[in-house]
Amino acid sequence: MNSIYRKHLTTLALTWAGCFILFLFTYMLALVPQQKSKKQIEKELSEKKQLYNSTLKATQEETKLKLNEEIQHLQNSLKEFVIDSKDSANLIFDISQIAGDKKVGSFRISAKNKQGGVEIPNCDHLREAQIDISFTAGFNQFATLLSMLERHRPVVFVDEFTITRSERGDLGHPVDMDVSVFVRKRQDS
Repeated sequence: MNSIYRKHLTTLALTWAGCFILFLFTYMLALVPQQKSKKQIEKELSEKKQLYNSTLKATQEETKLKLNEEIQHLQNSLKEFVIDSKDSANLIFDISQIAGDKKVGSFRISAKNKQGGVEIPNCDHLREAQIDISFTAGFNQFATLLSMLERHRPVVFVDEFTITRSERGDLGHPVDMDVSVFVRKRQDS
């Protein structure tokens, strides 16, 4: 009976040893290269992550620069439409110079309100300064003065104007204009 057990145990041991060698051979042939490949892929992944993070930072810096450039461009565009409150006297002087260049007669200019302008609803940073202009001029003088005002920077909005025919029949007709400009409010410190 001992020899039957021994024969079965030997067969069983040889079968187990054969399977172990087969599994070991399969492991060495298939799984070891996969582990090497896995380590290589993990190394590449970490390099790609570092590259991604550095690119993301660089992109953010580029984005910041681009946004700063756009903000600067918008601020420059805003200067075409808005004047600082301290420059409002210069605007009146500029309009007077334009009128002098066009040789209009009896020129008068005055601000409608002395408090720095009219509040604009739902606007925290701007006011509207309204200016009355009166002068006498011929039609061509009036048209060129109006054109110069409309092309002025910062923009001068001509709200309303009236031309009254001169009773004397000469070339100078009385003109009244209401113009307005946007004025940046003074910011409290």
